[in-house]
Amino acid sequence: MTNVTKPSLASLTGVYLKIGNTTFGGGDPTMALLQRELTGMGWITREDFALAYSLARVTPGTNVLAFCAATGARVLGLGGALAAVLAVTLPSAVLAVLLTRGFETWRTHPWALAAVGGTVAAVSGMMWASVWLLVRPYLGWRALLFTGGAFLAAWKFHVTPVPVIFVAAVAGYFWPFQKMDKK
Repeated sequence: MTNVTKPSLASLTGVYLKIGNTTFGGGDPTMALLQRELTGMGWITREDFALAYSLARVTPGTNVLAFCAATGARVLGLGGALAAVLAVTLPSAVLAVLLTRGFETWRTHPWALAAVGGTVAAVSGMMWASVWLLVRPYLGWRALLFTGGAFLAAWKFHVTPVPVIFVAAVAGYFWPFQKMDKK
């Protein structure tokens, strides 16, 4: 296993609290920022991050909560999992309630509609950034084929995530990946 450092519970909670307070647009942008923070600080490996991300995508319910629980547990066990989920959830829940109340008041105002349109565009960009961060270490024809195939299966043929991930896992098993040097 690659050497990882163990932060204090307060430091780990602070990272999840910061991300939970500053990220909009759902799980993918949150997970992209967490990847940058957790792997950048050496608290979790890229491989463990990718595993947590993949498993969180197939769990029922809110994927970002499963992801935060998995990465928090990987870093500091059960206490890390609980701290991560609470820190990323509470600020978002309070903000969601406040935004919903505000949007109900302003939902027909042109400025509010323009703000929603800008937010949708920004979130799309953040989602593509998270895709890039996950795929970049594995770039090549294999990654392009798997990513493109999964995109087409979900978008064009409306295949649900479980069969897509299962087929990719089986194909990946029979078509071994050759690791590139990490920078």
